[in-house]
Formats: sequence, structure tokens, C-alpha cells
Amino acid sequence: MKITDMNWMQVEAYLQGDDRAVLPLGSTEQHSYLSLCVDCILPERVAADAAEPLGVPVFPVVTYGVTPYFRAFPGSISLRVETHLAVVRDILDSMTRSGFRRILIVNGHGGNGAVQQYAQEWSADHPGCRVKFHNWWNAPLTWAKVQEIDPVASHGSWMENFPWTRLPGVQLPATQGPMVDLAKLRLLDPIALRGYLGDGNYGGLYQRPDADMLAIWQVAVEETRSLLIGPWGDSQKL
Repeated sequence: MKITDMNWMQVEAYLQGDDRAVLPLGSTEQHSYLSLCVDCILPERVAADAAEPLGVPVFPVVTYGVTPYFRAFPGSISLRVETHLAVVRDILDSMTRSGFRRILIVNGHGGNGAVQQYAQEWSADHPGCRVKFHNWWNAPLTWAKVQEIDPVASHGSWMENFPWTRLPGVQLPATQGPMVDLAKLRLLDPIALRGYLGDGNYGGLYQRPDADMLAIWQVAVEETRSLLIGPWGDSQKL
């Protein structure tokens, strides 16, 4: 159930019996030949698929994140860490004022990691509220499925190439990109990083069969749903 498909009266009625909600976090940044919004599309969709049978509302994805290293790739947008945290804080505060007390953050971008630490601070300042932070793509079961299918996988490679992140008419290379040196990558400025990466793929094939991708997706959805169903501590209402 998406907030975009609800009015305020329906939200108020929902909150009479449940206080869970999902907040997806994303980023608008280069993903090689895939959509610039891969990190927005995937967390919002996995959240919606996970929450739908439970009737838990999913808020719109926060479309901008922290990605300063990709600034030399046109179309990539980066917020400062303090800006991103301030946006997340205001959203969580607003959700709490509405009556939500158990919030699952489904994150789709590694650069948003500061939110994981901030969520603990925010929860400590809001007794009775609980926030879970979930990197959907490298959660234990999902990452294990990725590695089972093909261990050579990373940013901008096949592992982010789902039917809903591809662009029509874009031809993908049939080769397998070599894995980049992550330690070296972290030392490069945005212009040097673009020169080192080339098309933006961190390493691996550019595409695998849809059957592989849907198998990963099923695991990701079930793993995300388990966090909504699982224990929330003393804020649990149901």
C-alpha cells in the first residue's frame, strides 16, 4: 500500500490499528548503462512488494542521497551529509506526529550510511518509537543469493539490472567488466574517479537472465517483509 494511493482519512483510519510504515531512501546517480534512478526504483519497489500483503503504507522514496564521488557524471546529484540527515530527521518527525511509531527505512544507496547511525540517535530522542535500517541489496540472505548466482557483482553491473531499471533502446556490452580496486577508488576525486571507472560499472557482467534477477528479487522481498513482521521491542502495538 503506497501513500500515493491513500488520502489522509485513510491513513488516520489505518493508524487506529497499526503504527508501522516504510520509508525508502535512494539516490540519483550514474549506474553505467542503467537508469540514473536505479537506487530510487529498487528500494521503493522492494518496499512496496514487501509491505503490500501486510497493508503497511510505503512513503515515496527520498530521491536524492549522498554521492559526491559521482559528481563528474552528468545527472548525478549529491546532498551534503548534514543536508541529507536533516531531510531524514524532518521526515521521521513528521511521520511520528502523524502517529507512526515503527518505521522501516529501506535504503538503496551505500552512500546513505550515515542515516543508520542517525536512526539510533533519533530513536533515543523519541521514546516509544523504533526505526529499523535495512540495506536491501546487501542484507544477508539477498547478498548470499547474489553471490550464489555470480560472485562478480557490484555497482552498475548485472546485479542492479532488473527489468524495471533498464532503459529502452540501450544496448549493453556483452563483456564482463573487471572488478575495480575499491581502496584506490576511495582516494580519487570525482574527475579522476570518472576517468578510472570509464562507463561506471564497478565490475561484472552487464546483464544476466531475468530468471536470475527474479530469484534475487523474491529473496529480497521476503527478507524485507520479515523485518516488518519481526519484533520491534516495547513499541510493538499488535
